Amino acid sequence: MRSVVVTSLGVLTLAGLLAPPAQAAPAPHAPPPKEVKRPVAEGYGGAVATVDLDASKAALTVLRQGGNAMDAAVAGAAALGVTEPYSAGLAGGGFLVYYDARHRKVTTIDGRETAPRAMTSTALEGIPFAEAVSSGLSVGVPGSVAQWDLALRKYGTMSLRQALRPAIEIADRGFVVDQTFYDQTQQNAVRFADFTSTAALYLPGGQPPPVGSTFRNPDLARTYRELGIRGPAWLYGGDLGREIVATVKKPPVRDGATRNVRSGLMEVGDLRAYRALERPPTKVTYKGLDVYGMAPPSSGGSTVGEALNILEALPKIGLHEYLEASRLAFADRNAYVGDPAYTPVPLGDLLSDGFAKERACLIGPRAMPHPAAPGSPDGSYSPCAAPTTPAAPAASAPEEKKEGPETTHLVVTDRWGDVAAYNITIEQTGGSGIVVPGRGILLNNELTDFTFGPAPGDPNLPAPGKRPRSSMAPTIVLKDGSPLLAVGSPGGATIITTVLQILVNRLDFGMSLPDAVAAPRASQRNTAATQAEPAFTQRYGAELTALGHTLTDVPGPPAGEIGAATGLEFLRNGRVQAVAEPARRGGGSALVVATHR
Repeated sequence: MRSVVVTSLGVLTLAGLLAPPAQAAPAPHAPPPKEVKRPVAEGYGGAVATVDLDASKAALTVLRQGGNAMDAAVAGAAALGVTEPYSAGLAGGGFLVYYDARHRKVTTIDGRETAPRAMTSTALEGIPFAEAVSSGLSVGVPGSVAQWDLALRKYGTMSLRQALRPAIEIADRGFVVDQTFYDQTQQNAVRFADFTSTAALYLPGGQPPPVGSTFRNPDLARTYRELGIRGPAWLYGGDLGREIVATVKKPPVRDGATRNVRSGLMEVGDLRAYRALERPPTKVTYKGLDVYGMAPPSSGGSTVGEALNILEALPKIGLHEYLEASRLAFADRNAYVGDPAYTPVPLGDLLSDGFAKERACLIGPRAMPHPAAPGSPDGSYSPCAAPTTPAAPAASAPEEKKEGPETTHLVVTDRWGDVAAYNITIEQTGGSGIVVPGRGILLNNELTDFTFGPAPGDPNLPAPGKRPRSSMAPTIVLKDGSPLLAVGSPGGATIITTVLQILVNRLDFGMSLPDAVAAPRASQRNTAATQAEPAFTQRYGAELTALGHTLTDVPGPPAGEIGAATGLEFLRNGRVQAVAEPARRGGGSALVVATHR
């Protein structure tokens, strides 16, 4: 067994945990050993990390063919739409943070889904969440294809048709079903069975494809192939768009199903009106490093950034301080962050040092009463009172839905130093559960990210054309203007705390990036109890409980896991380290273009 050394609160060293096992030489004339995923790779000329070996290889192929990080990010995302179809796909959306090495500039591309124009602020009121999940009503206008198109036109070197080729090949030839794919199919089997097109694809013979079998999706290969030929207009107002709208309005429910499946509000005009948007990133300076993230309608950049600012204002940083800073940042996220086209988001004040210092005054030696009240990001900030007196807790806090492993994240860098951190999603694991007949694509259920209400004044209520608030937090960290780190994760609202904890682990607790990713996690989102992985509770629970924290197990499935991160660290002399999870979500895949110069 490899050694695990625990020191004070917050510092964990995983000695050798991520080293691959030694491999015996194959016998003469024996077949080559099966290729396995490895969570860490170091080398030169470009690197990629995703949750899936086939998707990582797709992105790496593009890099080796001379493509840049943006080309590879789109290729990897499209491949994940094949191998991770319950988390990603062309009928979903996402957020991409990109470092353009030539111009030494960070930008972002918002491919978030939007509400149809017929959706009102009360459209989701009174509908049980579980009923909304598997319905046409929950399907947002897809953003991924428009995002891929904008990303490639503005920053790539390849056409969309070229970038889709690796994904088409995987969909045609198939991929080997692993335990994660089987488990996610099994967890969704009951609702998948209620839709004829979904059952035909993902429940052959009425059962999930067995582990070790080859899963093919020829309909998706054909869809990608036609998309490459016809271009994005085929989706945004063309025949593919009309097929999606028809499915949203009349989901293919099997005869005899008892599920109440609501029809959706999307029209072809909603698709025609959709635009991916290039936005300025969020930025904070932490310990002399520039931390860039995704601005609203994502709450990732603002919440991670605010929490880092609060931590920097404190005299010391440990796990107690990490949890309390996250608690306060989530109180402000819930109160102020939404789609900036529909609600004024005080982003500058949320990320200001003055506001952070005022919020940091509330953090004392013990956990704050629940729930923490939001602050007042109004530009007028006071120094700490002496002694520190916590503000009165808010009267109530919204209940959050269960957070699962939904969404996925990839990181890519190329030989020129461009970097992409890309969160892709169809929301719930399995999205709406509805496959477009003959197309092999699962529709998203992104509109369940809106507040259902009634909630007067909530910045995240639905509205015509509005983008629901997201927690996706792709993050790039620069040192002296050059990339140092890139990181992100899936996991609903736990994305924010996962990214924050990895940054704290790496920058404050002195862990290597592989150890920072592998370390046990806890997630405090202004809730009465902090969700924690079992290993976190075992190591730190007693000490944190003595400080007034309540820890609770992470709900499943999969039980006991928070997030499934990927990251990059830029080492000396042009060497880069790609990092994925060693165990969570079945472990990820890190690859480099070359191990030596």
